[in-house]
Amino acid sequence: MTMRKHMLGWAVVAAMALPMAAGAQPIPLGHLMDLSGGTSDVGTPFAQGVNDTFAWVNKTRNGVAGRSVNVLAHDYGYQAPRAVSQYQAWSRDRVVGIMGWGTADTEALVRFVTRDRIPYVSGSYSAALTDAAGKSGRQGVEATPYNFFYGPSYSDALRAMLQWAADDWKAKGKPGRPKYVHMGANHPYPNSPKAAGEALAQELGFDVLSPVTFALTPGDYTAQCLTLKNQGANYAYLGNTAGSNISVLRACQTAGVDVQFLGNVWGMDENAMKAAGTAADGVVFPVRTAAVWGAQAPGMANVQAISRISDAAGTAYRPVHYVAGICSAMLMVEAMETAAANGGQVTGERIRDGFYARKDWIPKGFEGVCVPSTFTANDHRGQLNVTLYRSRVAGDTSQGSVKDLVAAGTIKLEPVTTVALPRKAEWLGW
Repeated sequence: MTMRKHMLGWAVVAAMALPMAAGAQPIPLGHLMDLSGGTSDVGTPFAQGVNDTFAWVNKTRNGVAGRSVNVLAHDYGYQAPRAVSQYQAWSRDRVVGIMGWGTADTEALVRFVTRDRIPYVSGSYSAALTDAAGKSGRQGVEATPYNFFYGPSYSDALRAMLQWAADDWKAKGKPGRPKYVHMGANHPYPNSPKAAGEALAQELGFDVLSPVTFALTPGDYTAQCLTLKNQGANYAYLGNTAGSNISVLRACQTAGVDVQFLGNVWGMDENAMKAAGTAADGVVFPVRTAAVWGAQAPGMANVQAISRISDAAGTAYRPVHYVAGICSAMLMVEAMETAAANGGQVTGERIRDGFYARKDWIPKGFEGVCVPSTFTANDHRGQLNVTLYRSRVAGDTSQGSVKDLVAAGTIKLEPVTTVALPRKAEWLGW
């Protein structure tokens, strides 16, 4: 059975795990996944976390207000036109919300979900999705009252890493101005924080170099690494997902490039650390959750229970994206529960209002795992505290599973710092 069939099977479990009360119809929910496209390396564990969560909610919590959640999962292969087409099908199914994925497709659907009043919790953290009321006045940024995501925006995460990099440069006593370069595909996702990052880098005293382009797919990126070396780059932002970043890290290690890589939130994880080996050692990147797999936290018991939905033996190691998928799904679950409170109807508009019902919102039962989020009707920047980790790879990763390598200490995620960003009005939507 293919991974896609596994994932769709879990979605069926999510729909069927709960015997419905008489007359209680399931709640239809769309779930757009990338299991086969350019970002499937990180899309698969994230989607698995989402699907397992809804199946667990149906099985252990009686669904939402006694109604099972019918998760209509669809692998769109990271192709925006297919996402738009699937949205039309879901409209006919009258879904009340959607768990989405990529930047190009999420931004393409903004007007649709706004028109149809369908809350959309994406795997895209594009800052353009945060200007809920459309008050920023930025060209090309429109109101996004129904778009949400769990975590800091790509732009805010990069701002936090640049602030850390500026401090790191000073702490090391390096002479002159540090040199910063943006790297990634010429695509809406890696380009999303580019202007914001370069603007802050200049403000912080970096020399900003010409961007270096590399595709979202793995390949030979020796030329890009030689460009970094010749330009004397000190800090380089990797805007792609882990799959192609691995190729860059390996090529740059071979070329002897001495640069501090800054990964975006999808740019590094435990699977990538195993695949890249020592080439991944030292990459700094944002982690959306307050705890990673196996850490001691009050909410970790529920995370492990959710994991057993698709791993009954409880032996799988879950990367950072799986845990973030759980927190993302639980935001939607609790917003739906708020909509249903006191006999209310679970409609898109009421679910949207459910995202505004709490401040410093941690889903119940996930304390110490999910980071607090706060959304308002004007500002959908749910998180401005950005926690940075450093990947550590101490030796050969070719033998053994990720679980084995973590247990042996060969790979580990090392906390670096948490950067508290100000809620600047001029950064809204950018």
